[in-house]
Amino acid sequence: MSAIQTWRLPTIFRAALLLALFTIGAGNDLVPQAGAQAGPPASPLEVTEIAPGVFVHQGAYAVFAPSNRGDIANLSFVIGRDAVAVIDTGGSAVVGRALRAAIRSVTDKPICYVINTHMHPDHVFGNAAFADDRPEFISHHKLARALAMRAERFLAINGQLLGPEAFAGTRLVAPTLAVQDRLVIDLGGRELVLEAQPTAHTDNDLTVYDAATGTLFLGDLLFVRHIPALDGSIRGWLALIDRLERIAAKQVVPGHGPPSVAWPEAVQPQKQYLQRISADVRRMIKEGRSIAEAAASVGLSEKDAWVLFDEFNARNVTAAFAELEWE
Repeated sequence: MSAIQTWRLPTIFRAALLLALFTIGAGNDLVPQAGAQAGPPASPLEVTEIAPGVFVHQGAYAVFAPSNRGDIANLSFVIGRDAVAVIDTGGSAVVGRALRAAIRSVTDKPICYVINTHMHPDHVFGNAAFADDRPEFISHHKLARALAMRAERFLAINGQLLGPEAFAGTRLVAPTLAVQDRLVIDLGGRELVLEAQPTAHTDNDLTVYDAATGTLFLGDLLFVRHIPALDGSIRGWLALIDRLERIAAKQVVPGHGPPSVAWPEAVQPQKQYLQRISADVRRMIKEGRSIAEAAASVGLSEKDAWVLFDEFNARNVTAAFAELEWE
């Protein structure tokens, strides 16, 4: 059965088939392993070396558009003595190729690991650019199922938002290694500690800690300036922030924001925002107000503190209301 034919199946069967495709193993996914880096040579993304051997590209404060090609999330790579690990790859194969070009402008060491901090397209759609390197594609153990359930929608919607030129070559790449709890990978004299987190921003958030420099990569568990986006559990996210605050990291890399920020100071505005949403939604539920009323009014006091407030706040309030009304 062809990939195109699968979209005509009922939703539950499409999801099951996509999940099977994701979890068969290395080399059996939704992107051809050969020719994934075809096309004209990519211009390297701009990167900042925030610590020895740790490089970060800062994505734009924006939503998907042809003008940014899906380059809206922070993307990182860490260089060890023997190997390179990439942490998130961007919102299209075009961006992924530009990230790969940036890596190759710094080092010729093999790219042995591609780590996805969670399932969202702006962090995983660049994976195809690294397929020819044959790395381990590493993720939270829940990512494959979560992404398979959304694959058709993600590909259709984001392809439409970016347009055919910017989205060319973009495919979903299956994880080859799942983190159940904690995993340590060695780049050669440099260990990265990967931890699968409980449901927070999503149900498949993965953090990465570089022990050599004390750098913590939080993915979208941390937003700076860009308004947080809730796709998991507001209660879980606030609880996880309380735990993450106790980590003695020298610096952290947010999923959206500057290349690096101080910890735990940087998470306080996000914590305040989520607490405000939670408190206001609980109050409106207690008053018998509707989810539509909440979406129109909750969180407005936070508007001036965030970029892209209008694009995400009502969505966050709706998700929080749906969760908290069942407390």
